[in-house]
Amino acid sequence: MKKYFRGLTFYLLIFIMILYFVRMFWQQPQQIIQLDFTELMVEIEQDNVTEIDISENKVAGALSDGTIFESYIPEILGDSFGDYIFESSQNNQITLNLEGVAPAETPWFVDILPSVFMILIFVVFWFVFMQNSQGGGGKVMSFGKSKARLHKPDEGKIITFADVAGLAEEKEDMMEVVDFLKFPKKYIDLGARIPKGILMVGPPGTGKTYLSRAVAGEAGVPFYSISGSDFVEMFVGVGASRVRDLFDTAKKNSPCIIFIDEIDAVGRKRGAGLGGGHDEREQTLNQLLVEMDGFGDHEGIIIIAATNRPDILDTALLRPGRFDREVTVGVPDVLEREAILKVHSRTKPIAEDVDFRVLARRTPGFTPADLENILNEAALLSARKKHREVHMKTIEEATTKVIAGVEKKSRIISEKEKRITAYHEAGHAVLAQVLPEMDPVHQVSIIPRGRAGGFTMQLPSEDRSYMTKKHMEQDIIVLLGGRTAERLILNDISTGAQNDLHRVTQVAKAMVMKYAMSDNLSQMSYAEEEEVFLGRDMTTRKNYSEHVAAEIDREVRRIVDNAYDEAYRLLSENINKLEEVAQALLEFETLGDADFNIAFEEGFEALKEHRAKEDLAAARKAEREEAVKAAHNPEETAMAAEESPGDEDSLEQHEDTQADSDEMLSDDESDKTHS
Repeated sequence: MKKYFRGLTFYLLIFIMILYFVRMFWQQPQQIIQLDFTELMVEIEQDNVTEIDISENKVAGALSDGTIFESYIPEILGDSFGDYIFESSQNNQITLNLEGVAPAETPWFVDILPSVFMILIFVVFWFVFMQNSQGGGGKVMSFGKSKARLHKPDEGKIITFADVAGLAEEKEDMMEVVDFLKFPKKYIDLGARIPKGILMVGPPGTGKTYLSRAVAGEAGVPFYSISGSDFVEMFVGVGASRVRDLFDTAKKNSPCIIFIDEIDAVGRKRGAGLGGGHDEREQTLNQLLVEMDGFGDHEGIIIIAATNRPDILDTALLRPGRFDREVTVGVPDVLEREAILKVHSRTKPIAEDVDFRVLARRTPGFTPADLENILNEAALLSARKKHREVHMKTIEEATTKVIAGVEKKSRIISEKEKRITAYHEAGHAVLAQVLPEMDPVHQVSIIPRGRAGGFTMQLPSEDRSYMTKKHMEQDIIVLLGGRTAERLILNDISTGAQNDLHRVTQVAKAMVMKYAMSDNLSQMSYAEEEEVFLGRDMTTRKNYSEHVAAEIDREVRRIVDNAYDEAYRLLSENINKLEEVAQALLEFETLGDADFNIAFEEGFEALKEHRAKEDLAAARKAEREEAVKAAHNPEETAMAAEESPGDEDSLEQHEDTQADSDEMLSDDESDKTHS
């Protein structure tokens, strides 16, 4: 069609150019000479004029030698020139033509040229409009056409199972589909029926879409991808029409795979919705159910759908014969996270100090999308710092940024608020270090990030599938550590514990109502049953009496109060460690796991000494690197020294500062030994 449109445009331009040249040559005037009025009078007196044509104030005619001339009558002469010419024509035998000159006429096809242009503009506009509104089947309007995107195996990069890190069991489950699409005969001979539909269930970002594309890449078949929301429009019946068109296209290109992302947008449970039985979404779902029953077992069409809300899908959609197989794509474990990090690092210059095994242990609960985001943030930070490689420290900084948000160092904080935040975070960190079931402290900071004034980050050393009662109780104690430290040290409390109190209430209620971890209530679950209405949890129904509700409230209060008393007792026993950690936070603002352990075990002064040694070692390393660089490029170093003559003074000042630092370190060491 584009080729045809280009040819039509070419011929149209040729036609317009022909019209232009025809008009140009048609209106080309005859070669004539211009005579002044005085020259004309001279020619008439000398009897050199044979013919004169007068039209208003214009005089044209022919000379005796055949030359055509043209002249104009001055207005001051008026009719007197006409009398003079009339007498001269009779005396000198001049042919005189006195007639009105008709206005110049153009050819008829030139007159209709504007109309032709208007018609052509309208035709082109209509042609473009129809091209944009037509579907692939040539329909006038494309509302009923499917919006599925086709990915052919011979177009672009082919994604295979080798590109999918982790998910070993899930890939093994999907290999049956690949094998069926490649070798359907061996299944047909045994009377086996491959599942028509496979439902992938899992949290967002776990790789459901990527895995489905890998299935198509392994099988080497076309892959149609569409979102569940693409079926539904404001016009009733459009969604059903798109479902029919999608399956008709798939049947023509079988074997193939149809992937429906976020199928819960169209596959929610049917009920008394606002549209009743004529609801557009329900009609689309009904058509999808009919189409899944309509194609045979051996047509080679596999439907893969993805959702993170399987609980709201219609039961008719999940019955055997439709989506009769469910593949759960969960959060990767530590080995899978390490493999995923290695896959996403292929396109990035990773430094030698990066240990993906350590990073995998520090990112429990992260999805593949989260891990890819961490490496991308680390690459952005490295570019901002003008590094040529992505280092381990940069990746750890990116991990903290993804978890807690961006540092807001520019925010002005008063000394009072800074002190409150320091003791608040120190309370969390000290309790996390004291309690045996808690995860180790990874980082503590009083620099605002996101909506938080500070944070205490704990990272588990291993993946955890279950939570014990003791662990949940100690988790509540750590969450209450910030509020407890404020009351213990400052004899006051702040609003900074708002999120902590919310999480405390959630954990305590879950212990009593979901997991029956209460000593005073029976082994029953009192979780609220939810009825799905219009796809949202709009109504709740309690399965217990008001008396039991009061008992639940008393149990929740008891768990929280006991945890607060325990937090107060532990912080009172470790008040010296609380003070040391708080002083370290006020001084350095951010403590890593190593710095926190030094401040907790040895005190603030030991941490200051350790930090001073680290700074001195870093300065000496920088000096050695500069010396090596100067030895390799002596000319550049000399030029730099000539351009900045003040460098010698700064070097002497740095040496004095280094000597003072060495003296300070020796004094600190003697004081520590003395104490």
